[in-house]
Amino acid sequence: MNSPPTLAPHGKVFVTGGAGHVGANLVRRLLADGHALRCLVEPGSDRRAFAGLDVELVEGDIRDAAAMRRAIPGCDRVYHVAAKISVLSPSANEMRELFEINVTGTRNVMRAALEAGVTRAVLTGSFSAVGYNPDDPSQPSSDEMPFWPFDAACLPYARTKALAEHEMLKVVADGLDAVIATSCSCVGPWDYAPSRMGRTLCDFANGKVNAYIPGGFEFVNSRDLANGHVLAMERGQKGHKYVFATGFHTLDEQIAMWRDVVGPRSRPVRLPASVMSVVSGLYSGALTRFFPKSSPRLTPGSIRILQMYRHADTTAARTELGWRPTSMAEAIRDAYEFFAAEGKIDRNALVSLPSAITARP
Repeated sequence: MNSPPTLAPHGKVFVTGGAGHVGANLVRRLLADGHALRCLVEPGSDRRAFAGLDVELVEGDIRDAAAMRRAIPGCDRVYHVAAKISVLSPSANEMRELFEINVTGTRNVMRAALEAGVTRAVLTGSFSAVGYNPDDPSQPSSDEMPFWPFDAACLPYARTKALAEHEMLKVVADGLDAVIATSCSCVGPWDYAPSRMGRTLCDFANGKVNAYIPGGFEFVNSRDLANGHVLAMERGQKGHKYVFATGFHTLDEQIAMWRDVVGPRSRPVRLPASVMSVVSGLYSGALTRFFPKSSPRLTPGSIRILQMYRHADTTAARTELGWRPTSMAEAIRDAYEFFAAEGKIDRNALVSLPSAITARP
């Protein structure tokens, strides 16, 4: 794995979202580099990601501007990773929560960082908020492409992440030195929640994936993404955005990589996307209505995104920052080992497999 130069530790680093998948990998990277960390945690939240780590924990809610003004002073740099992630069709209350956490929360953190006189801040962005060519969504998307909000695949989460970047840039205009580190679909260890991709990998390893659709997306190794955040902090241009993607893979390729790691525990049927879209629409609609806290693996929105075959242009990250990605096969193996250690995957389970059936695209 590449080992880029790091900023010499001088003063504490403030991290939000350190309990999440991206944040937990970043926290471990920063600790390995010798930084002293102050990590924000919500009152009563799950703190397994911090167990055994030498970090200062402070309680607070990013939606509380006063709390952020109290939490950040004394820190030299800020990584704002925390966000509410959703690919479902949120209710009115959930929509408001998405806005308050992702948009207002970003404004509060960045304003408090400016007032505290931090040297630099990095905001974790989402590939869903990176622009693309609506006539050819598979054309590589760069950090310079304007956000396109009118496609059916532009979910409320994507809109809030685009607005979060806007709020950060407003604070940059007032004097804050900040950059954006954009994440694609992240895979790797320290995924305690776990994430949607993490749950899918666990399901596959436990023989519970019965069907999938043709499609593809950009994925990022969680360690590569942590590297990207460090490089954005060290070398990124003020107000600029950098996209980090380890590689584009179709779902067929992903499943092949999963099988290489966990063995042939699942033989899912390859279904036409049109069939899955109808089924998932009924399924996710019912789940949202009767089980609002449920999280189906595929929804109409996520199917649409997979069918766009979006690619990422990581030229800026490579040329300006010197970022060099590793591989998704490595990320999948690291994720498998983590989930097995956490008891979410039984390494020795004998799964009864159905006959292999492959539907033509």
